[in-house]
Amino acid sequence: MEIHGFQKMTLLDYPGKVASTVFLAGCNFRCPFCHNARLVTKITLADYVPQDEVIGHLKMRKGLLDGVCITGGEPLISDDVFELMKEIKSLGLLIKLDTNGSFPERLRRAVFGGLCDSVAMDIKNSPEKYGLTAGLEKFDIAPIKESVEFLRSGAVDCEFRTTVMPELHTPEDIEAIGQWIKGADRYYLQAFKDSGELISGGFTTPTPEFMESLQKIAAKYVNKVEVRGF
Repeated sequence: MEIHGFQKMTLLDYPGKVASTVFLAGCNFRCPFCHNARLVTKITLADYVPQDEVIGHLKMRKGLLDGVCITGGEPLISDDVFELMKEIKSLGLLIKLDTNGSFPERLRRAVFGGLCDSVAMDIKNSPEKYGLTAGLEKFDIAPIKESVEFLRSGAVDCEFRTTVMPELHTPEDIEAIGQWIKGADRYYLQAFKDSGELISGGFTTPTPEFMESLQKIAAKYVNKVEVRGF
């Protein structure tokens, strides 16, 4: 299992829970604004964390932790993730899975297999601009739409989220996203911030006023819309 980061405790990555976060390397997207380039295009052995070390820590903190957030990269890029999830669930811990939604069959396998309790799916942009925002010249959006429909069905607790940059997102894009995920319980608009580890640059942080205007648009379609990042 390509574990390339482990945060032993967080109150942010799994909202409402005391959790650890496991960072898995590898991704099929090349989002230019990705703040985890070291997990996508700059993978090094120096960052490798043995799975036994992670599980050992979770065992020691059993009773203090509520769950684990599995993020990336894209966690579902490899079937190996299911063995990791099984080990974590065997400890009685909850799992929140972060995904870009491009592997709907594996997503269903995780949910119906009882291997995750919550899912956070990134919505990169409106369907028309998805390939551009994901950094892929040729892009098939069908798997993304399949994952969105699955999560909207209520099969598992979920949230959708979009990282916003003025250079890539317009009010019209958020309108299109809102119509796409209409009826979802939660949608988060995350203000882009330059982490210093981007795949490529040229993006700026949106103003609070811009984010609030997008929030009002999305709120027409989604039950709970919040802005993050300020």
